[in-house]
Amino acid sequence: MSEQSAATRLSAAEAGVAHLFHTHRLAMVRLASLLVDDLETAEDVTQDAFAALHRRWPALRGEGAAVSYLRTCVVNGSRSVLRRRHTVRRAEVADESGATAEAADTSTLLAEEHRAVLAAMRELPERQREVIVLRYWSQLSEAEIADALGISVGAVKSSASRGRDAIARRLEESR
Repeated sequence: MSEQSAATRLSAAEAGVAHLFHTHRLAMVRLASLLVDDLETAEDVTQDAFAALHRRWPALRGEGAAVSYLRTCVVNGSRSVLRRRHTVRRAEVADESGATAEAADTSTLLAEEHRAVLAAMRELPERQREVIVLRYWSQLSEAEIADALGISVGAVKSSASRGRDAIARRLEESR
């Protein structure tokens, strides 16, 4: 491979990732934010996903595949963050060191009904929460969700149904 060919591929990757960054970054940050419930962490997860996208750019076929890969990276990165948090919280409980507090301005940023929905979503199992976020916030099809999460379309349907029912029950209980 010539130096010019490598430079052309590098600039094509940079241009492609830059385009996707400008068009999809905010949506990916929002997706991660809904999954990890923390804006700073969501931005880190999204940045890591774009770095992974840049590394994989030559193997991806078209913008659709790149966006799908990016979304999968964000979901997987969010899962990793949640696993680490869970491990830390278990260690905190074992050390009897108390729970971490929510940011002081969090409750003022959301309307009451939004807080109730987010609280109900936090109680969902991980897969149901991911499916609900991808379906109703990201507006992905069942097939796209199945692809992003590596599960069957049937599992997407049942997770969405159970998640919606659990959220509805929780909201009804809080009234």
